[in-house]
Amino acid sequence: MSGRIFITGIGITSAIGMDVASSLDSLIKMRHGMTLPTFLPTRHADFHVGEVKASNNELCTILEMKKNFPVSRTTLLGCVAGAEAIAMSGIKPETIRNELHFINGTSVSAMDISEKAFQKMIGGESVDYQRWFSRHDCGKTTDFISEYLGFKNLTTTISTACSSGANSIMQAGRNIKHGIYDLALAGGTDALSLFTLNGFNSLKILDKDWCKPFDIDRKGLNLGEGAAYLLLESEKSILKTGSKPLAELAGFGNANDAYHQTASSPEGIGATLAMQKAFETSAIKPGSIDYINAHGTGTENNDHSESIAIRNVFGDKTPAYSSTKAYTGHTLAAAGALEAVISVLAIRENLVFPNLNLDTPIDIIGAPVLKLENKAVNTVLSNSFGFGGNCTSLIFRTV
Repeated sequence: MSGRIFITGIGITSAIGMDVASSLDSLIKMRHGMTLPTFLPTRHADFHVGEVKASNNELCTILEMKKNFPVSRTTLLGCVAGAEAIAMSGIKPETIRNELHFINGTSVSAMDISEKAFQKMIGGESVDYQRWFSRHDCGKTTDFISEYLGFKNLTTTISTACSSGANSIMQAGRNIKHGIYDLALAGGTDALSLFTLNGFNSLKILDKDWCKPFDIDRKGLNLGEGAAYLLLESEKSILKTGSKPLAELAGFGNANDAYHQTASSPEGIGATLAMQKAFETSAIKPGSIDYINAHGTGTENNDHSESIAIRNVFGDKTPAYSSTKAYTGHTLAAAGALEAVISVLAIRENLVFPNLNLDTPIDIIGAPVLKLENKAVNTVLSNSFGFGGNCTSLIFRTV
């Protein structure tokens, strides 16, 4: 059995907005969310990051959640975005509770809570393991979001670094396509942490200033945080719920080039295979793509490798493309989900969002989109590439 996969709800929170409406407004006005750290207690206060503009206590207030227990920022962001996607779909609570499957991508999980506990320990305080460390595991973040949103069905966690959110969407789409289930919430969430900021800094791939994806003088990425989810339904579910589709998940592909722990192959092998597989599953031809939301981290390695891969697939006919990471920062496991929501918005609004902060483009596939473009957008390819060479491509199209 094989069927179509409809998107009937989207939710997002990131440095450019707490919800879909504010995020779209920022994208249209070319308003980025990069600032010096406000909530992350780091000594590296000169690095620009994409922080969500709300404290943990403010997030708890939004969620009507108690503030007197350790709960990770990753979890709070996931709850905010997940609730918005469900509300947008308009599906009845009992259907959500009993029939929805939840696939969540995260890599940081409750690292922020563990870091606070560690500081207490080295300061000589006694730390209750159950209270502080029991939610460190990625699956615990998924469980908490599931419990908060009232899900009673299957939950799954995917942690494949920066492709986690995209892989969650792909896995949910695959299961719906083949009739395993009919309704799923899929995406990803990650918060900023000292571990990730220090870790990426040790790799020498952070830019202290505003990142410059696809620029010849790019110096690295800006880290960000956020969460985003898609509510996915089968044709059978649409008939039952009466939901109005926003777009369709038409294709998906995953490949691993196994080139290096933290770098993509110079030939773009994994990225090329992922895009090719996405076209195979969708039966869409490369020439039909109206816009590519590129992974585009702003690092020397990624932007070169992805450009080569795009050329491998599209030849000398590259569609309009851009990276939106200069808006949000690189949100790690949430990145593919954020950019999936942005891809749906591109289709819904018939807009192509610009590649911010670019002066001189690298000369491989031509320049990305530099200004907001109002044009017919029927199909979008979204790329997400993770450490270890885990590459995922998603194709969305209008309904």
